[in-house]
Amino acid sequence: MAPFSRWLLLLPTALALTGCSSSSSPFSGDADVIPERNTAPWDGRAEAIPERTDSEDLGPYSDCAFNLAVGDAVPACDDASLFDRSSCAPGTFDDLDTVGFYSLKARPSSSNTASSDYTLQLPLDGGKGTLSGQALKQREIGAGSFFTAATLSATPFSPAQDLVFMGCTRPTPDRINGCYVQCAQGKVGTVGTFTASRPGIRTRGESESSGLKLVSEASVSLGMPVDVYVTKGHAYVVAVGTASKPGGLAVFDVRDPSRPVLTKTVQLAGDSNWNGVWAKDNALYIASASSGVIVYDISKPADPRYVRAVPDAPLNVRSVFVDDKRLYAMAPSPGNAVLIFDVSSPLAPVELNRVSLGAGGSGPHDAFVYEERLYVSHTEAGYHAFDVADAEHVYPLGGYSFDGQYAHASAVGTFAGRTIAFEGGEYPGSHLRVLDVTDPANMKLIGEYGLRPETSIHDILLRGSKLYIAYHQEGVRVLDVSLPTKPREVAYFNTYRETDPDRTGSSLEGAIGIRVPNDGFIYVVDTSRGLLILSEQR
Repeated sequence: MAPFSRWLLLLPTALALTGCSSSSSPFSGDADVIPERNTAPWDGRAEAIPERTDSEDLGPYSDCAFNLAVGDAVPACDDASLFDRSSCAPGTFDDLDTVGFYSLKARPSSSNTASSDYTLQLPLDGGKGTLSGQALKQREIGAGSFFTAATLSATPFSPAQDLVFMGCTRPTPDRINGCYVQCAQGKVGTVGTFTASRPGIRTRGESESSGLKLVSEASVSLGMPVDVYVTKGHAYVVAVGTASKPGGLAVFDVRDPSRPVLTKTVQLAGDSNWNGVWAKDNALYIASASSGVIVYDISKPADPRYVRAVPDAPLNVRSVFVDDKRLYAMAPSPGNAVLIFDVSSPLAPVELNRVSLGAGGSGPHDAFVYEERLYVSHTEAGYHAFDVADAEHVYPLGGYSFDGQYAHASAVGTFAGRTIAFEGGEYPGSHLRVLDVTDPANMKLIGEYGLRPETSIHDILLRGSKLYIAYHQEGVRVLDVSLPTKPREVAYFNTYRETDPDRTGSSLEGAIGIRVPNDGFIYVVDTSRGLLILSEQR
């Protein structure tokens, strides 16, 4: 999981533009254009396809425009009469909701200025609302218009900024396109167009679910739940602490999946950032941003007992992966490394090696081990493979990277004699990539799947020819990947609801953790709803 600071509302950070003018995405796996059922086994042949990156610029979103030019004096930036809306059809916003969340992507007209992302929150209680945490000065939404304005606070690098958005078109029920202006110190600073997607409105005619059924749901009161592991008839959910909640571990008895029972909660003083969890035999391993890997004894599954933390010195561990007799810990700081432990005695991990990944990126995020290869999702530094046949002598094999990446999670398997990696990025614009990694020194892109450009993947699991994805605001997505070049969506469950407690509209909310053990159920963690247990309808 990402460090807690990156779970906050998306502030006006310069990001590459990744939008399109409607809710459709350009991927072969788009739910609007579902590939036909695979009728013949894949023969292993596939042509490499071009890398489109996560920052494809599809041009202006609207013909709407601000009438003044950059540098012109402007008495009032939020004067609606200064916008040219002659191309905007009347009645576009007559039935627009007056509450909800929107993810806004602002595309400047100047190619020399980077695009920015903002979050618009229109409270369900009818309050005036905020733009990336700043109170709205103007709000005319519904009854025929979409017009908002806010002042962004000054920083050491820039003065206070007035930011104004004027809606023009509504290509789909969940999306608004229009134009905007940013002013500072009485002058026009930036003009351009924007697209605003509302994650709480389902597109493509979707219902709550298809092919998946909600069996039960259990809230987690510790903070923001982020990951789950299921073993011994119990689900172990870890949560990141928030301003008002401490974070920690929640243990649920799920021997009857229709009635999960909370048996225990666990916290450690001063250690509230628990991002990942795994188990082996009687040992539970928790990834902690303060303590490294925390080991609990779960010989009594309902009552975990603290054993120790490894290594001995404090370490920020973001996630853990256990394979056979080894535990792999992703440690972004200090050292930007992957730690390898011998866990042949599960309750007594022994460090074997600390593989330095070098400078670059915000550190390793997740890892997957397959056939003595370690696949590391190394955030901005890309996706990389290592030979770990000898844990004490690890060497790099190759990788896959592109501009603007944030490699986040992956799963690897064999299809028609080829080694195939399903790699997912995080943050707006990211999507699923299917990579042929048979020759890790020459990884090639052979397939893609993606949904709305504002949403992204958090977790991935491969079970046979099915890929299970925790897809943030898009909920749970199940893909048939028997033909890896054309992933085909076969089931989904929309976990995201605007009315759930603590929603902020951040693109990193929603389905975040997923496990599919061999008990016939799917265990999902949603950042607000907690633990959801699903079953597949056959």
